[in-house]
Amino acid sequence: MSKKLLVFLTGLFLLAALASYVYYRRTVAAVPVDPWALVPDDAVLVTATRDQPTLVRHLKETQIWDNLTTVSYFQSLENTVAMIDSLTGGRNVVLRFLGRKNVLTSVHVTGPGRFDVLLQVPVGSVREYRQVRSLVDALARDPQFRVRTRDYEGTLLTEISEPGTGRGLTFINHRNHLVFSPSSLLVEAVVRRLASPKQPTVAADFQGTDFFRLRDVDATLLVNYRRLPQLLGVFFRSDVVLGIGAVTNLARNGQLEMKLAGNKVVLNGFVNPETTAGSLHERLRGQPAQRLRMAEVLSLRTALLVHLGLGPAGILRGARPATPRPDTLNPAVLPLLDSLTAGLSQEVALAYLAPPTARVKPGRLALMWCARPAQQALLLGQLRRVVGASPSFERVGPYQIHQTGVPELPARLVGPLFAGFRAPVVAVVGSYLVFGDDAAALRAWLQDVAAENVWSRSPTQVAFLQDTQPLARLSVVLDTRNAWNLLLRGLVEERRAGLLRNESLFKRFPQVALQLVPAANEQEDGAQYFSQLLLRHPLVGPAVARPQGSTGTGSVLAFKTPLAGAPLLVPVAGAARPGVLVQDASQVLHYVTPENVVAWSDSLPGPLVGRLQRRTVAGRAGYLLATAGQLHFLDQQGRPAPQFPLNLPDSVRATGLSVSPEGAGAAPRLLVAGGGGNLFLYDTNGNAYPNWQPKRLDFNLAAQPLYLVVGGRDVLVVLLENGYVYAFDQQGAAYPGFPISMGARLQSEALVETAGPTLSRTRLAVVNQHGEQVTFTLAGDIVSRRRVATWSRTSVFRLIPDQQRRSYVVAREEGGQLDLFEATGRRLLGQRFLTSGTKPVQFFDFGSGRRVYAITELGPGKAYLYDSQGRLLGGQPFESSAPEIGLEYEAATKIYHLYRTAGPELRRMGLELK
Repeated sequence: MSKKLLVFLTGLFLLAALASYVYYRRTVAAVPVDPWALVPDDAVLVTATRDQPTLVRHLKETQIWDNLTTVSYFQSLENTVAMIDSLTGGRNVVLRFLGRKNVLTSVHVTGPGRFDVLLQVPVGSVREYRQVRSLVDALARDPQFRVRTRDYEGTLLTEISEPGTGRGLTFINHRNHLVFSPSSLLVEAVVRRLASPKQPTVAADFQGTDFFRLRDVDATLLVNYRRLPQLLGVFFRSDVVLGIGAVTNLARNGQLEMKLAGNKVVLNGFVNPETTAGSLHERLRGQPAQRLRMAEVLSLRTALLVHLGLGPAGILRGARPATPRPDTLNPAVLPLLDSLTAGLSQEVALAYLAPPTARVKPGRLALMWCARPAQQALLLGQLRRVVGASPSFERVGPYQIHQTGVPELPARLVGPLFAGFRAPVVAVVGSYLVFGDDAAALRAWLQDVAAENVWSRSPTQVAFLQDTQPLARLSVVLDTRNAWNLLLRGLVEERRAGLLRNESLFKRFPQVALQLVPAANEQEDGAQYFSQLLLRHPLVGPAVARPQGSTGTGSVLAFKTPLAGAPLLVPVAGAARPGVLVQDASQVLHYVTPENVVAWSDSLPGPLVGRLQRRTVAGRAGYLLATAGQLHFLDQQGRPAPQFPLNLPDSVRATGLSVSPEGAGAAPRLLVAGGGGNLFLYDTNGNAYPNWQPKRLDFNLAAQPLYLVVGGRDVLVVLLENGYVYAFDQQGAAYPGFPISMGARLQSEALVETAGPTLSRTRLAVVNQHGEQVTFTLAGDIVSRRRVATWSRTSVFRLIPDQQRRSYVVAREEGGQLDLFEATGRRLLGQRFLTSGTKPVQFFDFGSGRRVYAITELGPGKAYLYDSQGRLLGGQPFESSAPEIGLEYEAATKIYHLYRTAGPELRRMGLELK
């Protein structure tokens, strides 16, 4: 082949490759991938998430995360994540990779007694693709794993296995969408599905629904009710699944949004009805939704309640009575059955009582509402006489238990949903006929009703019912604590051990309710049910949330105990608003999430002193804080580090805590002001530094000391009331040039104006009681001195730094008059107050001229907020019982969020400032 021909063919090949690449980019890659098209049609459940960090944070704040970590599946997942971190040499690699991607997770039944999970994660950039390839290459080099590829119907499948363990993973990359599963069968099903791209997806009925447009949605859940009994069959016995299937055929499929909030998980959405002939929906179509009125006769030992709201109860039975054994019936019975059915309406329900052990069959009851209970009692008496049943009865309190003499009587009255009562007994309780499958179950029930141990008398159960939908066609209510033995009995043998291992997770939410509410236009085509799935644990926490004011603007968290401290705002990664730490009068510290829910509470031995410090101790991020006799460290879940609290000597009463700066090397150093002029220095292991036990000074401290690190050296700056300033090293020796005099007494703290690399280039500013702003270096030199405002013997000057400690203003108080000045001496505002006591001042600077000044008058408990022009915001002060308020600015909405305490209430509201 000639050289020219070779060059020509090479150029032609490169041109063809370039054309193919351009074609791919402009045609194939330009068309977005529908992630739902990658989900096999046999999916039972599909979850979608778009903000994994926020979801994890909510799981931790609602304490579900701690319960999930006890589940073997999630423990295996955690081990996998830890392995990926170790192979990639990073931390939180998986969580950062997932980020805010649209991640789909589907659950499929893959065999008898087996289900598997399929996950789908988009790859958003070349960098992320390289991360995946690097991870696969690292696994291929590791002798513990085996990586191989194989072709399946023209698609390359990558299989990663761990020989000898039976564990493995199969994945494909379809147009930068990673689809992987422990089951290779599911990945193969994805490949087969891709061969028919125009086939409707599992979410085709909900194409116009995007719950993620709503606020605070953590995830969505797609449910295939037609396949749900198949999944439940993996866990439960066939007779149990049969009963569940009789109820689930009310619906075909549904999509729900999920929100995690404090003591509950709420899933709201829409469900398409099951329209096949003979379905429960077709029987009940057009029937009105009803309230759950039978709470007054529902025993507190109820484990499971299946409640149906309808019109005439005979609609469930149909035109002809269900007669499983017609040869045993006396013809005279049929008219009585029809008369009994005609008197039943509005509510029918099945209730299961909590058995004492899993070996004991649970008691089962059928409850039916009747408008004329006395007439129904007469008809039952006639029925007993016709069939020859014993007229004797058993009395339980004011109620009577009678034999019915008719097998399967509940099913004969209201249809096959109530089959299984072979020799039923009956009692009339209020407006309800209550049938029991044996006398013992009905007797126990009636004893509870007579003793008023019923739902309507339980504040916990009433609060739960208030969270549910008031009107519904179907309500399935589960008490997981009462149902524990019921579930153990219903599970297949190989699944019982798993339930026992995961008991803490299962009982995390003892109150569960699933409800379907029909649409008002149900007779029209396309009408859907509104569905709610509520998982709740009783609100035994310290506070209850409610709207603020008659307009509902803002929110209030009402605590059981009055709040004693100021709200301390703490930033939360991934959240637009901060969390809040607040202490009540019983010395309990509460953490309130950005969603206004108390996530944890921790009792302290006394009120907090000094500032709270965010630090990392032994690899755990959290909060360093002090009480009078102890130093504490609480992580972000409110748990103390093993070596904390640190106990101070009995003679020490701490008045403040200063901590070495974040990232200053080594473990944090803790400087404790011990009253008067005494200072103590510790590390986080409780070791005391020499010459600091204590460091005694001649005068009282003017403010909390500053802990600085300059050029790798610790510098502890101490201001005394007599106007002298000291700078000490870690060994307690004074730096050269110190002490220095500020020329007058001091009443407030210092601020670092310039953080330099050396002592001589680091400048600090203070304001003395002669109204002078003094700047000095850590070399002991006075750099400048200028008067900010005039002074007198009764005036008090304080330097007020902003929340970031980058700038400051100067406050001058004299009697009831308070004035604020810039560092240059320009007067910002002045206000005369009724009281003459000290008024705490706060300065907030959010940049671009967005400045707010807060002044709290402690006597009447009022907080005055002024803007940068000195105008009073809102035209009047806000009620505040703490010395300080919290204020944050949300740039996205241009709204200020005000946090304040008023008695037992933590209040927050949005303010729009011009």
